[in-house]
Amino acid sequence: MIRTAVVAAVAGHLPPRVVTNHDLALRFDTTDEWIRARTGIARRHHVDPGTTTSDLAARAGRRALENAGEEQADLVVVATTTPDRPCPATAPTVATKLGLTGVAAYDVSAVCTGFLYALHTAATAVQAGAARRALVIGAETFSTLLDPSDRTTGVIFGDGAGAVLLRAGEPGEPGSLESVHLGSDGTMADLITVRGRAAGPDHGDAGPDDPYFRMQGPQVFGAAVRHMTQSTRNVLDELGWSVADIDHLIGHQANNRILHAVTERLGLPAQRALVNIDRVGNTAAASIPLAMAHGHDTGRLRKGQRVVLTAFGGGATWGAAALTWPDLPRL
Repeated sequence: MIRTAVVAAVAGHLPPRVVTNHDLALRFDTTDEWIRARTGIARRHHVDPGTTTSDLAARAGRRALENAGEEQADLVVVATTTPDRPCPATAPTVATKLGLTGVAAYDVSAVCTGFLYALHTAATAVQAGAARRALVIGAETFSTLLDPSDRTTGVIFGDGAGAVLLRAGEPGEPGSLESVHLGSDGTMADLITVRGRAAGPDHGDAGPDDPYFRMQGPQVFGAAVRHMTQSTRNVLDELGWSVADIDHLIGHQANNRILHAVTERLGLPAQRALVNIDRVGNTAAASIPLAMAHGHDTGRLRKGQRVVLTAFGGGATWGAAALTWPDLPRL
């Protein structure tokens, strides 16, 4: 019997503390108008001290299970750049918080592309028969990585978690992952980085023990647009879809200008890009599943629509995936 991985539920969770542009204007030399014009962001959510990535991941994961009417999963994969600890992985903690002690659980680290990488590895496990239900979670407490003096990154990032439950199904049924394309290029490692105690003599201006997130914005913009566009074209070519066949493009919510540039290069009407960056900011690995949950909860994503997911992140990494949207429960 040929098996495939099918999306059975989506869910999101945002920490309750909302940080508006006006709040940030009190800390940085900036304004609400400047932030909106540069990023498209109006607000984001930040965790309070003591709240961990695994806390957010578990809440999103529980909601996904509840939405599907399930209590169990055979596999938990967590995509994150902000694990609870450098060692061990966060996924086993998340699984235990969900009452899933004993199941396979591991982390995936590909920054903003992390969810797509995690989705692919979990789907492969389902296709191979290693799991019947796999919980894929993107979760970040990115505010903990930000330099409090850096306006550029300080206005962009937010915290949150999004989860997708995959189940075993049949090829061609709505919700099945129909094509996935992933890529990387380590020569761009310094475009998006947290050096920490980086190895090697050349640490750049930030120094070897810099604990904060650093990003080379202009270079990231160009690379993100180029690779998100090409990855989308790759999955379209594999499936024989045209750009006109895309009902919704769910891109990593990095920056409104990046999303607009990708749709322009593809020749896709801007209104077909599903955007929620205005209310959550850039949530890195949580970005795409949070946007999926938002689209589902608002009724914008409907059964039978053709959807493409795409992202670019540190590594550098990039990717895209395509599916036909299923008829999902909504609680």
